[in-house]
Amino acid sequence: DTSRELVKRDLKNLVILDRIDNPAAIAELKAINPKVTVTFYPYDVTTPLTETTKLLKTIFAQLKTVDVLINGAGILDDHQIERTIAVNFTGLVNTTTAILDFWDKRKGGPGGVICNIGSVTGFNAIYQVPVYSASKAAVVSFTQSIAKLANVTGVTAFTVNPG
Repeated sequence: DTSRELVKRDLKNLVILDRIDNPAAIAELKAINPKVTVTFYPYDVTTPLTETTKLLKTIFAQLKTVDVLINGAGILDDHQIERTIAVNFTGLVNTTTAILDFWDKRKGGPGGVICNIGSVTGFNAIYQVPVYSASKAAVVSFTQSIAKLANVTGVTAFTVNPG
């Protein structure tokens, strides 16, 4: 839904990073607004930081600029503790850290905007899903910390907390 809304706007490019290649969804996005170039790269947020950085180097080399990062990967499965933390928090931290190397004004970068998808459980834990709730609380806290550096890095960060 987020991608559908984004392509309705005046974008030049939309780059989607996901584990699952879905050509039909990419075609649908292209059909909504043929003026937007929609590109897909296979990506698993649980990959190490070095792999994320390599992929971003490829993307930045192709596009030259990237303005917004939306970290939207997430799972709700408290039976998979390590995976829940890896996807919901560690992957988000790695992706954010990797893009900061390209955007940080202290390193000559242009700045940018990071939108991390949290959850209301990051503020009001649900006792039935304590691992999920804790991972989303970590997202909120991490994002608040990054946001406080905006005047130094030029990178604005915020969370969207559905629920």
